[in-house]
Amino acid sequence: MTDVQTLPAPRAVLLECEDVRHALHAVQDPELDEPITDLGFVRSIDVTRGVGGLVVSVHLRLPTSFCSPNFAYLMASDSKDAIAAMEGVEKVVVELDDHHDSDLINAGLAADAGYRGTFRHEAEDSLDELRWTFRKKAHTAAMERCLTELLRADRDLAETDVGGIRLADLSAGRSKTALLRRRETLGLPTHPNAVVLVDHEGHTYAPEAVSMALRRARSTRISIDGNAHFCRGLLRTRYAGSEADQSVRPEGAEPTSHHTLLPVAVKEIHP
Repeated sequence: MTDVQTLPAPRAVLLECEDVRHALHAVQDPELDEPITDLGFVRSIDVTRGVGGLVVSVHLRLPTSFCSPNFAYLMASDSKDAIAAMEGVEKVVVELDDHHDSDLINAGLAADAGYRGTFRHEAEDSLDELRWTFRKKAHTAAMERCLTELLRADRDLAETDVGGIRLADLSAGRSKTALLRRRETLGLPTHPNAVVLVDHEGHTYAPEAVSMALRRARSTRISIDGNAHFCRGLLRTRYAGSEADQSVRPEGAEPTSHHTLLPVAVKEIHP
């Protein structure tokens, strides 16, 4: 739940905290391709008034203490950048709670040391390289969702024929909107005549390679959706009441009933 510190003008502070939450909605979990606000990863938001503007303090939480440190740092760093860009903000403090690398990550964020400055020899890739990798996966999943919806809607359409589907052939809706946004991120064309089934560089597939390309894309999408469902459940187990901060269903994802997951026992419980 979001914690709001009591200040002289409580109504104004509430609006400011909601503004911060709105800014954090643009921060994605790189692996799950969902906003950290929808996943329930924002534990608290505090807004106070400093000498030259607002001081914003945010605490983040993750489903387990051993979530990948590079993903954790990426989300925390992006959160700090998103808030720092807000008008009227003087200082930003973002801290990651209950992670095995919390002290290291929080110190690096406070010092603005950057990812490589924080992890030094352990940082194999830059943040930009990490972002690019997961933007490609997000595009692949969004592309597969659109084409699978089309195949389900048109039983006469053969899987081998989807290589010729254009953006204009897709029905307007959440899945198409998500695909267009992800194509823009990769610099891919978004005009109506653009082919849907392409790789991250915009290359199309030969007819004999279409089925395999679609199956690989489906594997990526299922992995993302399944991991997201899994992590949501782990967070609810780890932090009592955190389900109130999670969205009901992520953008464009399959219903959770499509995922059958084994029960997991998590020993650490945090109030």
